[in-house]
Amino acid sequence: MKRIIIICEGPTETEFCKDVLYAHFFAKKIIILTPLIKKSGGGIVPWDNLKKQIESHLLQEKDSIVSTLIDYYGIKKKFEFPCWENAHKEIDKNLRMSILESGMKEAVNKSIAHRFLPYIQLHEFEGLLFNNIEAFANHIPSGDFVNKSELEQILVSNPNPELINDTPDNAPSHRLKRLIKGYNKIVYGSILAQEIGLQKIRAKSPRFSEWINKLENS
Repeated sequence: MKRIIIICEGPTETEFCKDVLYAHFFAKKIIILTPLIKKSGGGIVPWDNLKKQIESHLLQEKDSIVSTLIDYYGIKKKFEFPCWENAHKEIDKNLRMSILESGMKEAVNKSIAHRFLPYIQLHEFEGLLFNNIEAFANHIPSGDFVNKSELEQILVSNPNPELINDTPDNAPSHRLKRLIKGYNKIVYGSILAQEIGLQKIRAKSPRFSEWINKLENS
């Protein structure tokens, strides 16, 4: 079977891949592996560190595709990702991600870069969970909602949840922590993603869906 290695930013992304993506790709005769970013045990690291891990996987797994599942929200200028300055001249966030991803691919050793499909989640993984209120209502005790009506309004006003604001107070993960008592991103992230289902997530999150399509056809 074909193998795809998805280098994950942290345990939340790893659990999502295992619980939601694995079965989908297995049905297409594709095995996915989900190593964490090295050096930190998860979490964004400087580009040079991530590049070494990407190239290591590409060299060791000569028939495999290597990708990434990392949040744009956590990448800082100091991490020196390729094309950072040029990307941030672009107002359109989708185009900005494309510039960064192209820069990542071009920075990898040319002899193996054709098997590298970089992906940066705009703005962060938790945005994918802002899909429908039923998913939250089915798994979050009613008493744990700090402001359920605000959560419903966010869902209505953001038909594409990938574009939910990336400022510190308005990032998807911060909104969930503020609106749900005891929100645990690893536990709830996996449960909510499974409840929503890959088909619905793809329907509302076009960049994410495009990534899955590229992996399927790689």
